Amino acid sequence: MTEAPGKGGHHAAHTWHEARERAFEVATPIPPGPVQLSAAVGRTLASDAVAVQDMPHYASSAMDGWAVNGSGPWILSEPGQRLAPHQASPIVTGGLIPPGAKAVLRSESGTITTDDDGLPVLALGGAAKPGEPRNGQHIRRAAEEAAEGEVLLKAGTVLNPAHIALAALAGLDHLDVLGKPLVRFLLTGAEVVAQGVPLPGQVRDTFGPQLGAVVELLGGIAGEQLRVGDSYGEWITALQDTEPTGDEPNVEMEPPADVVITTGGTGRSGTDHFRKSVAELGGRLLIDGIAMRPGHPAVLAELPDGRFVLGLPGNPLAAMMALFTVGAPLLAALGHASLEDVREVPCGAMIDADPGRTRLMPFKLVYGLASPTQHAGPGMMRGLAHADGVMVVPPHGAQMGELVPAFALPWGKPLPVPKSAEDKPRKTPARQTKKAPAGPVDWSALDA
Repeated sequence: MTEAPGKGGHHAAHTWHEARERAFEVATPIPPGPVQLSAAVGRTLASDAVAVQDMPHYASSAMDGWAVNGSGPWILSEPGQRLAPHQASPIVTGGLIPPGAKAVLRSESGTITTDDDGLPVLALGGAAKPGEPRNGQHIRRAAEEAAEGEVLLKAGTVLNPAHIALAALAGLDHLDVLGKPLVRFLLTGAEVVAQGVPLPGQVRDTFGPQLGAVVELLGGIAGEQLRVGDSYGEWITALQDTEPTGDEPNVEMEPPADVVITTGGTGRSGTDHFRKSVAELGGRLLIDGIAMRPGHPAVLAELPDGRFVLGLPGNPLAAMMALFTVGAPLLAALGHASLEDVREVPCGAMIDADPGRTRLMPFKLVYGLASPTQHAGPGMMRGLAHADGVMVVPPHGAQMGELVPAFALPWGKPLPVPKSAEDKPRKTPARQTKKAPAGPVDWSALDA
């Protein structure tokens, strides 16, 4: 296990930009694999999907009516039997065309009458059109949509419901898709209540109702949520066994998790067990704190079984900023996506310097300027709930109108391109030239 550097205290090993890149670089894309059709919407096809048989694989009727051979009137035959010339048999839409049939006469175009001997026969009715039925009319030919072995969906297709229906018509039960990380959640805190108005000393659970949805927006698959208390034993047990037990009847077990996200426990108090638990399990720390606020106690670790464990701070806004900073690039890398470029927005306020610390500030766009929202403390969510994006304010602060790095919210609209950059698109460098001061960063004043 890699310990945080420093003695008699600790400091952030990474700037915001470095932590983001580190989270992306440590992960290897999950290999492609088959998934059931019901779970394939939104996934990216890894290999071509081909028809395993002709589509349709038999000739069928496109109408309710009669399958007929030759011209009328037609002698009626039992359904499914071979038709001789001038014979007909009843058929429904989608019904198998019997041997010998040359066309289908629509029900509204025929009428049952009798011949000279009083025997029932099928004749053309008053609604029949001239020349009806033509040879092959109202018959869906075999292989009309696709022949066996024909490519139906090409690799790289992002699957939508229509694609899934096509795959089902082709007789496929699974599709090979690019890997996507399965994320399970370890929600901690004995003081957390899941519903109702919390009493003094209690807090409402802000993670359970929404964290899975955010993970889905970031490219992951939201899995099981497990709630535990604050004891070290509970932490160890939960991290050792985050897989569903499978004891419930008729419940299909999920595959092993690729990422475990924990909430709380990343600080340095006696009830914070993240680092100790990871060490006990033989894991290693990849990111141990970030020189940013809020969200500085974020921790990323890797366990010997290959699972990544992302420790989010307990305060809701701090946790979201840590998730955007570390979780988003981690999930992107595991899911075969690229690291999104950081955009820029013109700052709508003068922001003082905060040496050594990047500040993540939710903002509203007001007349084209990014104005920091109110109610943006580490434990608040009101500011983020009404924000258009998040500014990444460098340690030296920002002047009014200055372009500052920013990113859009996973559930929001893309950030607009600043007018000064419209004519010449620029890509934000992967690493900023301005870095935090060298040497230890004092975290004692940080409150998130």
